[in-house]
Amino acid sequence: MTYCVALKLNAGLVFASDSRTNAGVDQIASFKKMRQFVNPGDRTIVILSSGNLSVTQNAINLLEQHGRQIERRNIWNVQSMFDVAQLLGECLREVREHDGVFLAQNNIDASANFIVGGQLRGERMRLFLVYAEGNFIEAGEETPFFQIGETKYGKPIIDRVIRPDTPLADAVKCVLVSFDSTMRSNLSVGLPIDLACYADNSLRLDF
Repeated sequence: MTYCVALKLNAGLVFASDSRTNAGVDQIASFKKMRQFVNPGDRTIVILSSGNLSVTQNAINLLEQHGRQIERRNIWNVQSMFDVAQLLGECLREVREHDGVFLAQNNIDASANFIVGGQLRGERMRLFLVYAEGNFIEAGEETPFFQIGETKYGKPIIDRVIRPDTPLADAVKCVLVSFDSTMRSNLSVGLPIDLACYADNSLRLDF
């Protein structure tokens, strides 16, 4: 299981993900579920993933592959975060269309979800939740955060604390408490935690 969370605040964006993919009695496997696309001064994009690991990895790898083809519309030349979410959804659909039938034959769940957020030069910060079907919704004033994976244990603290005007430092602390609650309640979510913090209009990652 996975736990990922992203917050959209007036001051910036906070992203966090665990790294555990399974937690058997004698085997614990870890894979990064956060990918960053940064061109300082132009765009900063962070993607969090949950669901079938091969599907999420292949979708992001396809997104990267398209990014090396400068003649096509890609993550490095589109003009809005809406376009980025759309590209990611298209890559997810392509991977599921290619692999889904074969996974289904073995009763393997091919579903996957993404959170993608960031800022492109000339545009405001934006945060999107991309569903398994490739469609997506955007965070707003009423919903300043998204979660994917094992969400129920970490949600109450975020609901109580996070508001659009929450300072970034306080938001990071809240996210870490949210992860602590989730890990105490579910052994399939575990360390290490990947964390990224983005200050509004900086067009670079602070950490």
